Amino acid sequence: MRYYYSAEAIRAAEEPLLAALPEGVLMRRAAYGLATAIARELGAVAGKNVCAVVGSGDNGGDALWAATFLRRRGAGASAVLLNPDKAHRKALAAFLRAGGRIVETVPAATDLVIDGVVGISGSGPLRPNAAEVFDAVDKAGIPVVAVDLPSGVDGGTGTADGPHVTPAVTVTFGGLKPVHALRDCGRVELVDIGLDLPPSPLAAFEARDVAARWPVPGPDDDKYSQGVTGVMAGSATYPGAAVLCTGAAVAVTSGMVRYAGSAAQQVLSQWPEVIATPGHATAGRVQAWVVGPGLGTDETAAAALCFALETDVPVLVDADGLTMLAAHTDLVADRRAATVLTPHAGEFARLAGSPPGQDRIADTRRLADRLGVTVLLKGNVTVIAEPGGPVYLNVAGQSWAATAGSGDVLSGIMGALLAAGLPSGEAAAAAAFVHSRAAEMSARDPGPAPVPTSSSRILAHLRPALGSIL
Repeated sequence: MRYYYSAEAIRAAEEPLLAALPEGVLMRRAAYGLATAIARELGAVAGKNVCAVVGSGDNGGDALWAATFLRRRGAGASAVLLNPDKAHRKALAAFLRAGGRIVETVPAATDLVIDGVVGISGSGPLRPNAAEVFDAVDKAGIPVVAVDLPSGVDGGTGTADGPHVTPAVTVTFGGLKPVHALRDCGRVELVDIGLDLPPSPLAAFEARDVAARWPVPGPDDDKYSQGVTGVMAGSATYPGAAVLCTGAAVAVTSGMVRYAGSAAQQVLSQWPEVIATPGHATAGRVQAWVVGPGLGTDETAAAALCFALETDVPVLVDADGLTMLAAHTDLVADRRAATVLTPHAGEFARLAGSPPGQDRIADTRRLADRLGVTVLLKGNVTVIAEPGGPVYLNVAGQSWAATAGSGDVLSGIMGALLAAGLPSGEAAAAAAFVHSRAAEMSARDPGPAPVPTSSSRILAHLRPALGSIL
């Protein structure tokens, strides 16, 4: 599991170390890790030139100490002091003793810039003098290594309201911060400085977490015990939604998939193993329902949604189901079984009364708590919040999944996991992980260079994606 920590949690974990260690040891420990990461980025240190852009906080001290270590290994080192009177005194003294130079602007011959302007507690855009420095760095094409986080970017929300640093690498200490998932920070390297951090309520699944939870049939399992997924999706207008959603459920489970709806003929032509009926009244027993993709919003669709929500099994509501639910959120108020809503930003706005703002984590958690359901807010960084529980992030790292019908595939995966008995938050996190991996694999098939993909291709790559994980 990859955990993300607030600035307050990191500061609290640092306090015992700061009290136990001699003054400055923890900063130099962090700076040595920073210098090591910079050396890897440079490839060779001797003969290279680095320039630290230094603010007034501890990040400025980290940057000066790292530049000092690199100078001692043969690099040329310079520093732009944005606030000379507030620069870290001991780090600055060591830097000057090692032969570092104070400059007004980043020298043209610089091979790499160290962003030591703002730390994890900072907020707001770069101030004019810093913005001017990094504008020149960008125009010169000099790579930047950010200390802890890119300056000008909010550490908790990943938002940037003005000038900010765009690094090639971000080196952070002790624990990851939300910004490292929510914003493109370049390659993120985590330096262990000895903090004792407990698991955080903000986390992201890794492949091993998916593998540990994925339902794998045992010797005594049969098609029923592995979970029966029910799907109510598709219509005369959108039969493809039914095909994609049921196909995804078939691809990720060895149990059974039941389809109830008007696209039964199209579904069976693609997936003959599906048990298809014209409506929910004859669908038979299931362990979870997926309702909404391409379903429409007429009376028949509304009856299907109400039927599913009145059952005692987990229900995933997506697409048209969310449109109907937005007008009748009381339908989920007293459900005892898990309910999962999977909105994109527009659907989220209809459910919550306003679109997700800069703090997508807080907004998603707020909606989950208000409705008493698990909410999966779609996006390049998917946010999954359980009511009163943890929040999971899934960082796709690309937008190949942003294609028509992709959400139908995701719903089918998640429905199968709910039917197999996974808790709703874990089912959503695991499904999002597999879905994004399948999207990336589909974009890179047949070669390493990515090409445009489609939901049908994502569906076709679900089993290879699972194979790479399991």
